[in-house]
Amino acid sequence: MTVSSSRRPAGSPTSSEGGERPIARSRDLVPVVAALVLFAATAVVGGFIQRADGTLGTSWPPLLAHWMPHVGPGTPAAVAAAVLLVAYGPAVAARLPWRALLASAWAAALVWTFSLALIDGWQRGIAGRLTTRHEYVPAVPRFHDILPTLQTFSQHIVGGHPGYWPAHVAGHPPGAVLTFVLLDRLGLGGGAWAGVFCIVAGTSVAVAALVTLRCLCSESTARRAAPFLVLTPGAIWVGASADGYFACVAAWALALLALAATRRVRAPVAAALGSGLLFGLAVHVSYGLTLIALPGLAVLLAARNLRPLPYVLGAVAAVVAVFAVLGFRWWDAYPLLVERYDQGLGGVRPYSYWLFGDLATAVASAGLASVAGMGRVLRFPLRRHRGLVLLCCAFLLAIVAADLSGMSKAETERIWLPFTLWLPASAALLPRGDHRGWLAAQACAALLINHLLLTGW
Repeated sequence: MTVSSSRRPAGSPTSSEGGERPIARSRDLVPVVAALVLFAATAVVGGFIQRADGTLGTSWPPLLAHWMPHVGPGTPAAVAAAVLLVAYGPAVAARLPWRALLASAWAAALVWTFSLALIDGWQRGIAGRLTTRHEYVPAVPRFHDILPTLQTFSQHIVGGHPGYWPAHVAGHPPGAVLTFVLLDRLGLGGGAWAGVFCIVAGTSVAVAALVTLRCLCSESTARRAAPFLVLTPGAIWVGASADGYFACVAAWALALLALAATRRVRAPVAAALGSGLLFGLAVHVSYGLTLIALPGLAVLLAARNLRPLPYVLGAVAAVVAVFAVLGFRWWDAYPLLVERYDQGLGGVRPYSYWLFGDLATAVASAGLASVAGMGRVLRFPLRRHRGLVLLCCAFLLAIVAADLSGMSKAETERIWLPFTLWLPASAALLPRGDHRGWLAAQACAALLINHLLLTGW
């Protein structure tokens, strides 16, 4: 007896949980090939532009990096972590109890990220990252008296004035540097503690994403996404940059919002208020995180519940009000940031190149499995995997908006971590039988980038 193609049983080659016809699976390669062409084209064109006039501000465009093949103390651990995650990640993620999965995902992300960072050595990879003249740690002593310094913070954003801030301090609201000031007050000062803090915080994004996916999609979807959220090339820039910490703040704001909107917690109002506080903190550690409102809206749409919104907005307003009372007004500082941005490389780097170059860096950070997964996200009808589709599309829209703004020309492999670290979740839509292959692609990309290039920011 034959079975018609329109009534195949679950688990057949056309089932989303089983295998798929070769033609359907080959379509996953179309966006991957396009992404590779984009990256190669921007690398070649960028090389010509940089050699011609140096306006790109990086010796290995589109990434902020130098060509420097090397190995380091983290190499054996990184390779071992990659092999184990590729070989056993999908099976372990499918079988572990939920809470054990969350703990294991964070632990695995920590191992993977620390190992990648240590390929460049302890000082270059972790302890010294946040101590260069552009970074936050050197600015900590200027906050001996926090309140007066905060009140005059905006006066030192624009360059050329006495005592103007280093580039990264000026380029962010004061919540960013205040984090490292508070660490210093707690006895955790210096570059080593700052680097470790950013890695520990940044790797928790995988946990926040799993919590969110379980609320908005299903536990099965979250489990399928787990290995990809851990084994991401973006871990290169989580270890160790402050943008990993910024990604953490935004991720847990979304996770708490998802818990509140789906009422997966005993106190959804408290979760909504906590989410709002983190959203408020997010826009005070990075101006660009105003775009996290797009994924936030996607969470509410996926949950079909707007009830948390007043609590979230109230908590955001409270954070904004506190900073304003203390002397920092976001709306006054942002125009000054634009002026400072145009004074530096941002005013020199050509928009026409970085409009495409930034997207190429997003490919490097999110990985080819994310590209294949996003191809499925954009092909799937909304009624299937509604939560995952809405969430991934919102992050993609945030990336496009940031790209079009022209305020993120270069270095977006780290600047866009709050967005790109979520894109590997889309790989949950890929056929299970292909997961190890796509995980291997993620691992190889990260290992190649970190061993062939010396990344910097």
